[in-house]
Amino acid sequence: MSLLENATTAPHPVQPYESDGALVRDVVNPSNGFVIESVPEHGPSDVDAAVAAARAAFESGSWPALTPTQRAKMLLQIADEIEAGSEELYQLEAVNNGRPVTETRAQLSRVPEWFRYNAGLLAAQRTAVLPSDGPYLTYQRRAPLGVCAIITPFNHPMLILARSLSAALANGNTVVIKPSELTPLTTLALLPILKRAGLPDGVVNVLTGAAPAGKRLTEHPDVAKVTLTGGTETGRSAAVAAARRFARMTAELGGKTPIVVFDDSDAKAAAEGASFAAFIAAGQSCVAGSRFLVQRAIYDGFVQHLAHRAEQIRLGDPADPATQMGPLISARQREKVLSLVDSAREEGATIAAGGEVPDLPGDLNGGFFYTPTVISDATMAMRVAREEIFGPVAVVIPFDDEAEAVAMANDNPYGLGAGVWTTDLARGHRVADAIKAGMVWINDHHRLEPSLPWGGIKESGIGKDAGVESFDDFSWLKTVVTRIAPGYADWYGGMNERLN
Repeated sequence: MSLLENATTAPHPVQPYESDGALVRDVVNPSNGFVIESVPEHGPSDVDAAVAAARAAFESGSWPALTPTQRAKMLLQIADEIEAGSEELYQLEAVNNGRPVTETRAQLSRVPEWFRYNAGLLAAQRTAVLPSDGPYLTYQRRAPLGVCAIITPFNHPMLILARSLSAALANGNTVVIKPSELTPLTTLALLPILKRAGLPDGVVNVLTGAAPAGKRLTEHPDVAKVTLTGGTETGRSAAVAAARRFARMTAELGGKTPIVVFDDSDAKAAAEGASFAAFIAAGQSCVAGSRFLVQRAIYDGFVQHLAHRAEQIRLGDPADPATQMGPLISARQREKVLSLVDSAREEGATIAAGGEVPDLPGDLNGGFFYTPTVISDATMAMRVAREEIFGPVAVVIPFDDEAEAVAMANDNPYGLGAGVWTTDLARGHRVADAIKAGMVWINDHHRLEPSLPWGGIKESGIGKDAGVESFDDFSWLKTVVTRIAPGYADWYGGMNERLN
């Protein structure tokens, strides 16, 4: 029976449990609470075995020894194989993480682009010949790091994996992947795709464990680079572990994205355009627009139009193309969202739309749905304005002038993304420059390309995914200095023309 066919198994408590002497974990469909599949609950000893396999493939396998042309060709083949199996991947990810299949198809259809982009960077890669004083030829070479760990979240499992995996493989590294224990299925489905493309055994290894596996992976002495997408505290612990052995670290962590809307914008158009920032992926995105800072002259109209748009969003089965929003990932996550919205009520805010668990038909009532929610009459001091919600909740706060808007946007420990909505492009660029965030969109949101470096500052993380910056960070740079003059420099024999 396929994973999709098995997605209606009766629900039971979700926890690791012993089965035939091996620890396994149930993977749940968040739209109905039913078990999709059971997967191994890998622990620290399994991490050691996976890293050992990856190290053996790096030290004695064929992958790092391939020419750049051969590796680039393999990445292009992987991209083709992913496209060939794309429909099954769309459906599987929609079932596993609850995002509507229309959203999932739009996102996963771009996954092959990352493999093609990094294949192109590899094929076009040049290293420098550096200027030298005296009779020397100085040039640079790049070499793979070794074993790289990629730890991915539940919200965009395939896309976030593709960003780092394609760059790691392009540079000749071997990889150990730990997807979220909540959404491992498309990562597992990628393994036969990689095999069909011809990737050698041991180059990519997958672990389906929870926090103990992730902790061991970040601490493992044979892991040369850790790429992690997750919560800020998880990232902080991983960064400390990597720093102890001077391993490289890229971390995309939490966010509290401000969306600044100026009064030269049409309130209705801005609300409808910016609603994507708040409600895509049911708000379960690190760059979700959860803080809408709206200039006072259009504040009431903006709230009205955003609330109207939120009330029109169709909740339902993620497999149904008519569905516009699926469930949250788990009951625990929904409880967190409920608690934060309740705190806003208690602090004096107004729930302009949503703010409740919907009543849905049939098995969907057992899912982890939450209505798209708009909170108005909020202030920057409220919890919902300061804490990451990770749910379909937009908090709308008024401001008076540009300086206040920038100050409010920057009044947060996070710095991942931001949005600016204005028809005054000079002001748009000025405000984008003043906001402290790794990415800023003007009159749009969450637009991404393989060439655009993705990552934040402050407590939103370190390093970049995608772009040349990510590609280069999966290799180390060696400088070679060659004396090209005849004879040797005899410093102690009186030849002291050396410059150092």
